[in-house]
Amino acid sequence: MKLLFVADARSPISLSWIEYFVEAGHDAHIISTYPCPTDALRGATIHHVPIAFSWLSQINHNGATGNHTSARRNGPLASLRVGALSGLSLTMRSWLSPVELLRHVKKTHDLITRISPDVVHAMRIPFEGILASKSVPESLPLILSVWGNDFTLFAAQNPLIGRQTKSALRRANALLCDCDRDLQLAFADWGFQREKPTAVLPAAGGIKATFQKPDEESESLRRKQLKINESAPVVLNPRGFRQYVRNDVFFKAIPLVLNRQPETVFLCTGMQKNPVAEKWVTRESIGTSVRLLPLVDHDSMATLFRISNIAVSPSLHDGTPNSLLEAMACGCFPVAGAIESLKEWIVDGENGLLCDPESPESLASAILRAIEDPGLQERAAEINQRVISERAEYNSIMQRAEQFYGRVISRSHQAPGV
Repeated sequence: MKLLFVADARSPISLSWIEYFVEAGHDAHIISTYPCPTDALRGATIHHVPIAFSWLSQINHNGATGNHTSARRNGPLASLRVGALSGLSLTMRSWLSPVELLRHVKKTHDLITRISPDVVHAMRIPFEGILASKSVPESLPLILSVWGNDFTLFAAQNPLIGRQTKSALRRANALLCDCDRDLQLAFADWGFQREKPTAVLPAAGGIKATFQKPDEESESLRRKQLKINESAPVVLNPRGFRQYVRNDVFFKAIPLVLNRQPETVFLCTGMQKNPVAEKWVTRESIGTSVRLLPLVDHDSMATLFRISNIAVSPSLHDGTPNSLLEAMACGCFPVAGAIESLKEWIVDGENGLLCDPESPESLASAILRAIEDPGLQERAAEINQRVISERAEYNSIMQRAEQFYGRVISRSHQAPGV
């Protein structure tokens, strides 16, 4: 198959998905909506159409990890996203970007026409799916991916994105969701037709076996680097700064945990040198118990999950976060916000704990329960290994995705334009 992906080619989630098709021998092209190295995924041809002010990003090469080129994001856009004005910048971007992307439609249309793929897959709705829906010729089938907050955050809270989302779903020939909740929302609220092909699959394609492989030497070294005692409980926040993650609640919960479990260490990825995170640490007087870490590459994240007892995600909006599946795969006990999509993976009190993501007391209570019940952690780890094997094993998921593409292409040949 000749495949064209409209995606942020810096995203490990996108790259993990596309990598399967490259290695399977398909002719893979990517229209990247963010600047990225031309060898971000070896074996794929990358074209650039920077939308949503992504041209403000700058990419520095840091070498390669596996088949992906590792890159560090910096520049004005990155600074705005993590600085004191991050909330304002995100709001402005969400209102201006739906208009700004319109100027890229002709270039994208011309690129797609020249590439002439068998199918186009836009990997999230804002703003790749919106751009693709306006650019893909009617003769070509279009698959849209819905990622965890496309409906519940962006489309629901921004009327312009909401209208563009409905328009994109009318144009789409098929839909991929990472949770059943979003599939039902697509039918009930956003006008996607039930007779069109659909599938519910993890956005990154699931978990690769290599991610789960223990490395005791690396884990021991990482503990020493982070100055963590062998007996100390370790709590990992892998979410970084996102508009829909209540990190303020997370930092307020830490003193409540430390009052009962003073040896606990908290690891926070993507927060090093972040003025907001540093302010919270200072305000709560928790500096000796918190490690603010930089953005961490995929392999290093596996090590962090394995040295941690608990992974927390006080999120208000999510589908199936890749970080949740990674935590489960590594035997790290999940504590997450009690939102509908996460209940598709976590049975509260069995293989994880669900809390009120807006309550420091609720989050702290769940963390403490997990720390103080090692048996619960052990039972959950066994359950989660089975869940990942049955529902999120990479090769199995991606074979289903490959079959789904074939079905969409075959259907388009039988009934053009449907």
